[in-house]
Amino acid sequence: MSLLQIAEPGESPVKAACKGRVVGIDLGTTHSLVAVVEDASPRCLAVDAQGGRLLPSIVSYPPSGPPLVGEPARARAASHPHDTIASVKRMMGRSPDEIAAQQSHGRFLQYRLAPSDPKSPGVVRLSVAEARRAVTPVEVSAEILRWLRLCAEEQLSTAPGGVDEDDSILDGVVITVPAYFDDAQRQATKDAGRLAGLNVLRLLNEPTAAALAYGLDQKKEGKFAVYDLGGGTFDISILDLHDGIFTVMSTAGDTALGGDDMDQALADLLIDGRSDGAALRLALQQDPGQSRVLLAMARQIKHELTESEQATATLPNGARVAVTRAQFEAAIAPIVQRTAASCRRALKDAELSPTDLDGVVLVGGATRVPAVRAFVAQIFGQPPLCDLDPDQVVALGAAVQADILQNARTDALLIDVTPLSLGLELMGGIVEKIIPRNSRIPTGARQVFTTYADGQTGFDLHVVQGERETAQECRSLARFKLTGIPRMAAGMARLEVSFVIDENGLLAVAARELTSGREAHITVKPSYGLSDEQVEKMLLDSFEHGESDLRQRLLITQRVEAERILTALQGALARDGHLLNEAERQAIETAQAALVTARQGSDHRRIADAIAALDVASKSFAQRRMDQSLNQAVSGRAVSEIEAAVEHAHDIEGAHAALPSHAQPIDPSDARIRDLGGQR
Repeated sequence: MSLLQIAEPGESPVKAACKGRVVGIDLGTTHSLVAVVEDASPRCLAVDAQGGRLLPSIVSYPPSGPPLVGEPARARAASHPHDTIASVKRMMGRSPDEIAAQQSHGRFLQYRLAPSDPKSPGVVRLSVAEARRAVTPVEVSAEILRWLRLCAEEQLSTAPGGVDEDDSILDGVVITVPAYFDDAQRQATKDAGRLAGLNVLRLLNEPTAAALAYGLDQKKEGKFAVYDLGGGTFDISILDLHDGIFTVMSTAGDTALGGDDMDQALADLLIDGRSDGAALRLALQQDPGQSRVLLAMARQIKHELTESEQATATLPNGARVAVTRAQFEAAIAPIVQRTAASCRRALKDAELSPTDLDGVVLVGGATRVPAVRAFVAQIFGQPPLCDLDPDQVVALGAAVQADILQNARTDALLIDVTPLSLGLELMGGIVEKIIPRNSRIPTGARQVFTTYADGQTGFDLHVVQGERETAQECRSLARFKLTGIPRMAAGMARLEVSFVIDENGLLAVAARELTSGREAHITVKPSYGLSDEQVEKMLLDSFEHGESDLRQRLLITQRVEAERILTALQGALARDGHLLNEAERQAIETAQAALVTARQGSDHRRIADAIAALDVASKSFAQRRMDQSLNQAVSGRAVSEIEAAVEHAHDIEGAHAALPSHAQPIDPSDARIRDLGGQR
């Protein structure tokens, strides 16, 4: 085979003939699980002496002795709230500034941020063990993973078909991550696995794991939605199954939405409306330990209301409160409704309607709530698949994937994985990764892009390989052009680009403009000419420059977006400036000048804020342009022409409200090929 067997820097290549076992791990916000395939069926392993399968994702640090993990840590949360870390998944890959911002919104208030380490200024550090030490989210996650590893090793070493005493018990592990996790979050998860002494074979997207658990990969083809509402995160993914290969057509979600928010809403319900509610709330704010007690009580009531119509709670001040399911559902209705926008966006991005789906899979403990299941059935128009335990389904799928990887390793042949990420250069020179490194082949992926300028008649596609965020730091594989597309307004063309790697390691890149049907394609061999040392150097460079590359990518993205918006606005003012009064024009010009100034700087957040301010200032202008276009177009026209005019007017509004990213202005008469924009 043509692809290389890749070992991470500092690691040895995986043995071809291994006697160890492989497992799958769901590293969750609220609970974590470990699973293994035995007799062709996946099952979750016990994580405590009572045989429980769910390990609370909680770690507590006493002033001396080893950290406590799981239930012992949860029991210590009330008495030592600052030293007991929960929901650490929400902190993975985040900067101190981001966590501080979350604290300002009421999250993670019980934790104390430690001063940054001068050697790693961008890493979050939490003060624990009565302020005697500081730990990072990666270290906290590693403690959870280490416990799961020990539980698995203990049970697999004594199970039938176990390993010899001299052999390694665990040869590798697949760890699941949310589909929307970015590179920093994925790298942090992998680092946690290494720190826990695990050989991380693969990071697997949670929706794909759920589909594997349900055996959807055994079907010939189909399109499926995976609705994942866990303890701390929400993720909706649309999967396209073709010839046994899953492609993520679209994904959306909320990194700060989940069952934890339901617990908080229920806790607020228990307090609000009481005569002493204000005093009780103030007391809880001053006592993080009692806040933990109240939230734990709310979580227990949530579980009870899943099965019964009423539950009773005792508040920290001793008062008894009864809660009905109807009250609970009313309290969490805004939380559940927040998932609707992501679901609609995912369907729209995939260019599907609910009736196009062959099934909807539920993942995450919060999907046990009857109101959530009813909501999912309503929004997708079909009852969801919920045969498997939603808490276990991701771990079971991870075990299936781990088993697939292990069984593919039958002799000394090279492992069929992509050694480096493959992607396209976008405007500004940044790279959009289409197929991530270490993807098992054969594999495929596709994304949809758009134009950034009016009248663009072609695309120049630059295929690159590497882990850096800019094309100039990656390896150029091929360039090809797609020409002859109709002249359209910016953002209207839809270019579907597909990457497919076959079993021989050949990469086929195809581009098709969906409106005109124009196509172009090229075949390259992505691993050709790269030695092991060159691949390793590219990986090491990506690790070394990861933080600076990310900052550069964010800055370039915002600058390109600002340039496109400014150009579009200048054209709109030239054509329809008469629609503005003097005060409105002054407000737009002020916001426009602020964006010009911000774009010249190096703060991507400032540019984003200036874009948002200009959006607000020009919103009424966009509405008037739409009204004018509609009024001019419908006068004396037939019904079919009126419908076309309405569509055009909405295009004008959409160009203001949902502008495509990575854009730059060009002369509409210029027919030269331009780099594609980056709207998915």
